[in-house]
Amino acid sequence: MIKELTGWHVLAIFVTGFAIIIGVNLTMAFQAVSTFPGLETRNSYMVSQLFDEERDAQVALGWDVRLETGGDQLTLYIDDEIGPVVPTIKAATLGRATHVGDDMIPVFRHDGTRFVATIPPLAPGNWNLRLAAVAPDGTDFRQRVVLRVRP
Repeated sequence: MIKELTGWHVLAIFVTGFAIIIGVNLTMAFQAVSTFPGLETRNSYMVSQLFDEERDAQVALGWDVRLETGGDQLTLYIDDEIGPVVPTIKAATLGRATHVGDDMIPVFRHDGTRFVATIPPLAPGNWNLRLAAVAPDGTDFRQRVVLRVRP
């Protein structure tokens, strides 16, 4: 025997369906906001006024920056057209682009041709090194160096 589909049953189906959709949307919105690392700068207008000048000075250095990993070693190469460059590293943060949960601060030491740091083994995927350094001539250098860790 089949029960009759009443208006109350249809209302219950619609309310339940929309409650599920709204619940999932609220969960996703909360996750997005709670994992956002925050502002890059408090006053973007002031930063934008110096952007072109700082970028041109940084490009004029002619540095080639690359990153490699193997086991528990993170290797940072900074070269110009002559060879290795030894800037002062002000800050370096290795992490994921999407959240700060895996962020770590590698302690680099220069071995004569490159910078090396001991880190825990990295999970497969995309990693970013947010690097801030000062060239020997005093030029500020900032770059995001992408590292792809293969499984």
